[in-house]
Amino acid sequence: MATIKYWGHACFAITSLDGPRILVDPYLPGGLRGAFKYEPITDEVEVVLVTHEHSDHNSVEGLSGQPLVLRTSGVVQGVSFVAIPAKHDPLEGRERGDINLFVWETDGLRFCHLGDLGHPLTPEQAELVGSPDVLFIPTGGHFTIDPPTARRVVTQLQARVTIPMHYLTPRLKFPPQYRLAPVEAFTEGLTRVVRVGGPVWEVSPHTLPAEPTVVVLEAVE
Repeated sequence: MATIKYWGHACFAITSLDGPRILVDPYLPGGLRGAFKYEPITDEVEVVLVTHEHSDHNSVEGLSGQPLVLRTSGVVQGVSFVAIPAKHDPLEGRERGDINLFVWETDGLRFCHLGDLGHPLTPEQAELVGSPDVLFIPTGGHFTIDPPTARRVVTQLQARVTIPMHYLTPRLKFPPQYRLAPVEAFTEGLTRVVRVGGPVWEVSPHTLPAEPTVVVLEAVE
C-alpha cells in the first residue's frame, strides 16, 4: 500500500512499504514574491526528486532529515528512479529550459511525475514512461501543458490513475496575466473523477480502479 500526500502545486510525498519515503518537487513557501500560500513542508523523507531548477520545484534547503536529492537517474534503497529528459515549453526549451520526468516502481505500482512538462510527449518519451499506475500531470497551462494537452498525454499513456497538479487554486496568488487554469478545466467532461476532499490518498495494486480514473487531491492545510 502506497500513501500519497499532496502538499500543493507539484509537490507530493509518497510513502510505500518496500521503498524509501519520497518527496517530489518541493516548493518554497512564500516564494515567487509571496505567490505561494501553501504550507511549509514538514514530512521527513529519504529521497527528494527535483524535476528542474525553479524555486517552486527545487526548494530542498530546510527539509527535515538529510534526504538524498536526485536531479537525474539514481537508485535508492533498491528503487530505481529513471529520469527522462523533456522540455519546459513547446519551443525546445528556448523559453523555460529543460526538465526531467521521473519514473519509478514501489509496492508493485509504477509511478510517473511529469514535472513542468511543456509539450506533448514524443513517442520515444512515451515508450520510456510506459503505462503508469499513478501519473502526476500538470494541467494549469501557461507554464506547462494546458488542460486539452494534458488530456492528450493521459490518453497517450493510458495511466490507471491520473492526479492533476500545477493548476490555479485560491492559495496560489500568481498575477492575473499568468492565466493558470483551475483543475475543473481539466476534469470537465470526464466521467471518472474522484474528489478525495483532502490531501491523502492510499493505493495498492489491489485497489487500483478498473478503468482509468482522475483522482483530485486537496493541498495540505
